[in-house]
Amino acid sequence: MIYLVLVVVSLFLTYLIKNYAIKKSLVAHVNDRSSHTTPTPHGGGIAIAITWFIGLIYLYFTKQIDQTLFYALLVGVIISVVSFFDDLFELSAKLRLMVQSLVSLLGLYALGGLDSINLGLFSIENHIFTNIFAFFMIIWFINLYNFLDGIDGYAGSEALFLSLAGFALFGGNHFLILAVAVLGFLIWNWHKAKIFMGDVGSTLLGYNIAIFTIYYANEESTNFWIWIILFGVFWFDATLTLYRRKKNGEKLSQAHKKHAYQRLTQSGWSHSKVVIASIFINILLFVIVYYVSNIFIAFIISLTLLYASIYFVDKKKAFE
Repeated sequence: MIYLVLVVVSLFLTYLIKNYAIKKSLVAHVNDRSSHTTPTPHGGGIAIAITWFIGLIYLYFTKQIDQTLFYALLVGVIISVVSFFDDLFELSAKLRLMVQSLVSLLGLYALGGLDSINLGLFSIENHIFTNIFAFFMIIWFINLYNFLDGIDGYAGSEALFLSLAGFALFGGNHFLILAVAVLGFLIWNWHKAKIFMGDVGSTLLGYNIAIFTIYYANEESTNFWIWIILFGVFWFDATLTLYRRKKNGEKLSQAHKKHAYQRLTQSGWSHSKVVIASIFINILLFVIVYYVSNIFIAFIISLTLLYASIYFVDKKKAFE
């Protein structure tokens, strides 16, 4: 019953935020980086955040979530609030990075850090190294999720997939709470989007995925690679694009439209077609994780799939 209530809450809140944004002219205007062609309300991620934290608190008081995970996820309130103001006032990059660093530290503290990194042939168990790695990973996940929130339904469908995949593999009602929080928003965000997520939603989702990755890696070290595979569509595109831009000598802080999903839309694909293709790849990644027992072989197969996907995009629209 709680899941039905929460999906209605998310759906209704998104509707209210959409109407308020239109009334107050809080819209995302078209610019060189945009993949949309008309000014569209933003801030729909507020509905995701409110619904998510209501559900999270419900799980806590009904003892359906581990306290360690609860407190780590609750730290996400900070990134949500600051990102809300960033959507309104465009905060400085330095302030955003400071806040991201703070929530990364607090999230790691709540989790007790990252215990080890399993590399197959050996494990790294030096806590200084593992926690420095985890710190930067959280910051990278926050930012890359924000980078990949650029076309209708893309960021929302990725979060819905990861939630359902997480529930199927690990159980945990927190995944269902996140799924329904995103679903209510996604109904309004599907092509053509009536409202965008904004930083308030994308940064929170990136933070949540990072926390899930670390939390489940601490339960079983190979779980780290399960989350890396499941999140492959986003991190592979974001990381490879960053590398290519650096190699080209580009200013990395400068806005661009060179991510794979952006180049597909430039090649003539509709937003819906791109999102459906990403869902198909995600399903294949889940199948790889589910059926390939050796997680490192699964990782190699997933990298091959992801590289083949980027190769296909390059043929449709070259990286320039």
